[in-house]
Amino acid sequence: MGGFMTAINDQPDVSANIVPVRGKIPTWQQSYALRLVAVDFLGVVLAVGLAQWLRFGAVSEAVPTYQSLDYSAVSVIIAILWVLALSINRSRSTRVIGSGAEEYRRVWIATLSVFGGVAITSMLFKLEIARGYLVIALPAGLLFLTLGRWFARQIVVRARARNGSCITRVLAVGSPSAVRDLTKSLARDGGSEYQVVGACIPGPMHRPTIEVPGVGSVLTYGDESDVVDAVRITGSHAVAVTATERLDGRGIRDLSWELEKLDIDLLVSPGVVDIAGPRLQIRPVAGLPLIHVDKPRYNGAKRFEKRLFDIVFASTVLLLGFPFLLLIAAAVKLTSRGPVFYRQERIGLDGKPFEMIKFRTMVVGADSMVVKLAALNESEGGVLFKIRDDPRVTRIGRILRKYSIDELPQFINVLKQDMSVVGPRPPLAREVQTYDDHAMKRLLVRPGITGLWQVSGRSDLSWEDTVRLDLFYVENWSMISDLIIAIKTVRAMLSHSGAY
Repeated sequence: MGGFMTAINDQPDVSANIVPVRGKIPTWQQSYALRLVAVDFLGVVLAVGLAQWLRFGAVSEAVPTYQSLDYSAVSVIIAILWVLALSINRSRSTRVIGSGAEEYRRVWIATLSVFGGVAITSMLFKLEIARGYLVIALPAGLLFLTLGRWFARQIVVRARARNGSCITRVLAVGSPSAVRDLTKSLARDGGSEYQVVGACIPGPMHRPTIEVPGVGSVLTYGDESDVVDAVRITGSHAVAVTATERLDGRGIRDLSWELEKLDIDLLVSPGVVDIAGPRLQIRPVAGLPLIHVDKPRYNGAKRFEKRLFDIVFASTVLLLGFPFLLLIAAAVKLTSRGPVFYRQERIGLDGKPFEMIKFRTMVVGADSMVVKLAALNESEGGVLFKIRDDPRVTRIGRILRKYSIDELPQFINVLKQDMSVVGPRPPLAREVQTYDDHAMKRLLVRPGITGLWQVSGRSDLSWEDTVRLDLFYVENWSMISDLIIAIKTVRAMLSHSGAY
């Protein structure tokens, strides 16, 4: 991976002086895509090699044969088909690499397509390829390819955070408020490849900059007629057209033709925020590309799938972690006075109260001390109550909170159907009393042990960001998102960022 790291680090710093350029695909994307070929090839070779070695023995021995098949030849053929499928499925397209789940999805689809084709071919021509070989190669390949892509992506994310490289420069076109919202949304995602480097504001009014809270100033370069010149000045790789009344369908079409000459990507933001990709579909109607937004679904098959996931996940954690839970319970009991468990009323699905169970991490009577400590509350927005160095927390409690171990008994709540493994943060009754109609939508699904709030900063989040993340989950939840959040939770627990 040394060459991979070198190529990434060689990218220019976006903070350097801007020079006029002719639009083209960013250099970092091209080098990244080329090196992914080597990453994928290595993963495929490891998978088929491991399958052959475990099923038939060391490759250094005589060429293994089984039921008249030469498995060295079989491995080579499968590897070639596998690498071709990854290319045909555009898993290394510059539009998907480096961020988002679409890159992983294309890798998985290409892999499943190859093995599905091998299985069908084996059945039709009675090749009788050893099932043990395929059973090893398929999961091993998925694992190696996914880990390879993940590792490559981490290099890119670190490069962005360290020196501002591996960035796609974007010129925003739209009203000041739309440009401001787009800039904030892109800046909120620390791993995003897009960075707004300038703006064109349609209309007669001209302002030199647009102030974006929490981000800084975005320089403006005229109106919609100055987009091409602004692209050259800012060195942008893409133009993002946000909500604007002055740039109609014909104007966008004309702009796309102008940008095509410079090989510049055109992105159109419809102004629909916090809607996940699976809910968005382009429907061409009468020559118009209409965006269809599916309704959020909380019932039926999706709820059954989520409940099944909760039962299996919670049961597995409680059974495998039972000895560990006993040790924690003993530590809590022996190091401070009071019960092992802390029970507190929280508000769950449809606003119904339930008793949430946690390992006790505070002194007895901690709830009655909230009023006295109200002046020390560090939570932005005033709805939540958080103190970084809370005097009520016990010594063992600080360790349990640091790694979120105190929340493990909540899997009992999951089995009781009070909570879900993944969901919005379970609120207190006094917090719900302050909710507006917008925040009340958090109660449309069961609260979770973990969620987007858990993997995005936990106690470091403001109240506004907590509500936004919870509502995004409520409106877009799926089995895949639950699995991804569960995996990210392990990393968040180990890093103990935002835990106190």
